[in-house]
Amino acid sequence: MTTTAIATRYHHFATHEATTSPLYTELARGIAADPTLLALLNTLPPRCHQPNLLFAATRHLTGTPTSFPHLRRTLLDNWHRIAPLMQRRRTQTNEPARCAPLHPLLTALPQPLTLIEVGASAGLCLYPDRYAYDTDDHLTGDPHSPLRITAPATGPTPPTHPHLDIAARIGIDLNPLDIHDPDDTRWLHSLIWPEHHQRTQRLDAAIAIARTDPPHLIQGDLNERLPDAIAHAPADTTLVVFHTTVLTYLSDKERDRFTDQIRPLDLHWFAQEPPAALPHITAPEPDPSPGITHLLCHNEHPLAYTDPHTGAAHWFA
Repeated sequence: MTTTAIATRYHHFATHEATTSPLYTELARGIAADPTLLALLNTLPPRCHQPNLLFAATRHLTGTPTSFPHLRRTLLDNWHRIAPLMQRRRTQTNEPARCAPLHPLLTALPQPLTLIEVGASAGLCLYPDRYAYDTDDHLTGDPHSPLRITAPATGPTPPTHPHLDIAARIGIDLNPLDIHDPDDTRWLHSLIWPEHHQRTQRLDAAIAIARTDPPHLIQGDLNERLPDAIAHAPADTTLVVFHTTVLTYLSDKERDRFTDQIRPLDLHWFAQEPPAALPHITAPEPDPSPGITHLLCHNEHPLAYTDPHTGAAHWFA
């Protein structure tokens, strides 16, 4: 990859993705215009060029920078520490609010369910039945949950049925994170954007819930391990495969292989991805507004635009 391509990626992140983080917007714009830092990034494999990965690794090791000049000094002084961490770690944001738009859809399926999350990180999105959801002052989910997710919705919101029964929670990840490991949980905190304090509270509450009933996490490539995950599904359960911001990190060949593998299976497939990661699906409305950056689909049928950080949704007619 050229430094020009990396600069374009950081400029796009600043303009279209980091709109709810003034600091990350400043940092990404600064890097996009800095030949020295772009050259440093270009010494790493392309998968390590992600802004989220760079910023999380920097904060994990040295704390949150206060400005672009601060970040620049930090990177130049600590690149020998930051670069190896970026190659060892991955962007594994595990935002439980992503369950909010999934919850009503899951309640409409024949119960009980086996949930299989592809790119599960620590598996915190495998507990949609354990969270409460406040959508425009309408509370659904578990009313006794210590985690209450406020997720505004526009458009014709689908109805939420009263019962969600999950028989098995299975995740696949190249590097599953252990909710009992302090360094893994600290990495999850590092991935949360600096101004998103409510997300930190949600993460802590979700970790506490998951620790009472840890998910079954399978390490490996999603295309290789999906059959193993399906084999663990209990009999007489409805099979659900879902993912958020996963296909966007795959090559076209890997993405096509996953799609070809999952299409003929007797299951429900929910994808929440940037529209560019679902090029074969056309949304019925124009491009999403800032923040509402993902397209939610059920078996390749577009349902809504969603916010991967808050769970907000704009449902299509």
